[in-house]
Amino acid sequence: MPKLRRLSPTARRFSVAVAMLVLLTGTGVIGFRVTESYSWLDAAWLAVVTLTTLGADSPSTGAGKLFAMGYLLCGLGVASYSLFALGQTVVSTEFRRMWEQSKMNDKIAGLSGHSVICGLGRMGQAVCEYLADRQRPFVVIDRNDELLERVCDRRGWLRVVGDAADDAVLKKAGVERAASLTTALPTDAENIYVVLSARGLSEKLQIVARATEERAIGKLERAGADRVVSPLASGAVKMARFMLNPHVEDFLAIADGRESDLELADVQIAEGSALCGKKLKESGLSEKGLMIVGIRRGDGERIMPPPPDAVIRAGDCLFTFGNGDAIAALTEEDGVRDASHPDAVAHAMRGKGGPEPPA
Repeated sequence: MPKLRRLSPTARRFSVAVAMLVLLTGTGVIGFRVTESYSWLDAAWLAVVTLTTLGADSPSTGAGKLFAMGYLLCGLGVASYSLFALGQTVVSTEFRRMWEQSKMNDKIAGLSGHSVICGLGRMGQAVCEYLADRQRPFVVIDRNDELLERVCDRRGWLRVVGDAADDAVLKKAGVERAASLTTALPTDAENIYVVLSARGLSEKLQIVARATEERAIGKLERAGADRVVSPLASGAVKMARFMLNPHVEDFLAIADGRESDLELADVQIAEGSALCGKKLKESGLSEKGLMIVGIRRGDGERIMPPPPDAVIRAGDCLFTFGNGDAIAALTEEDGVRDASHPDAVAHAMRGKGGPEPPA
C-alpha cells in the first residue's frame, strides 16, 4: 500500500484495474473448480471465456449456473472499469507529452543569443554540462528521442528531436537567433552537412565542429565552421603540454574547474561604452578583479599582452580573466557585451574583412 500511494492517480487507477482483473480471474478458476469439479485447466478456460463473454458450455449444476451468472456480471463491471482506466492512462499520457512539448517549444521560441548543440553523445553531453554549470541557455538536437528524454528531461535541458542537418529542425531549435552552434555527431560527413545547413541559415552564427579525421578539418572549415576541434590532436597536444609545462596547465585548468569561480572570457566593446577612449590602467577593470590578457582590435590586430597605456576602442574584443560574477557584471554594462552574442560575432566578422551578415 505505501508503494501504491506513491504512484500518480492515473497509474494508481490502472494498477487497481489490473489487480481486480487478476483477482476476478483467480476467483473464477476456483469457483468453477469447486462448483463443477472441473480440472484446473478446464476451470481456467471456462473462467476466461465467461469473463470475455465469448460463450462457453453451460455449467451442469445449479450452483455452477448461479456462480457463472454472478461471475459474468462482476466481470462486465470490472472489464468496463479496466478498459476505462487503460484508455484514460493512454490519453492522459499522450496529452501530458503534447502539453510538455508545447511548453518546451514556447521556451525555445523565446530564446535569443543561445547555443545549439547537435548530438548528445559523450562530447555533446560534456558541452551541455559545461554550459549548464555556467547557466548559459542552449538547445540540444538529437535523433534519439529516448536518449533525449532520459538525459534532458531530468536536468531541465531544452531539446528537439530530429536530424540536425535538416533546416526545419535547426529552425525549430532557433538557430537563426542563436549565437553559436556545436556539432559533435558520430561521423565527419554528418558534421559537414550540419555546418552547411547551419551556415546557410545564419551567416553570423559561431560554428564549432568536431572532426574525427585529419582530412575532414579543411572540409569543415570550407563548409563554414569557424573552429574545428579534433579530440585526438587536442588530446595529444595537451599531453605534451603536461610533460613540458605541468604548472602552466594547472593554472589554465582553473577556469575550467566546476568549483572554480574564475573564468577566461572575451567581451566586445561597442560604441558608447564608458570604457571607450580610456587606457587600461584608467579603466578600473583591475580594481574589479579583472585582468586583460589580450586585445583584438576591430581591424584584426592582436595585442598580447597589452601594455597599461593601451587605449580601449569601440570594436575591441578584450580577453578577460577574472571572477565569473565580475565578468557577468561587466557584460551587463552599456556598450559591453559577451563576444558570443550574435551582434558581437557579426562585428568580429566585419573586422576580419568578411561579409556583413544580413540584419
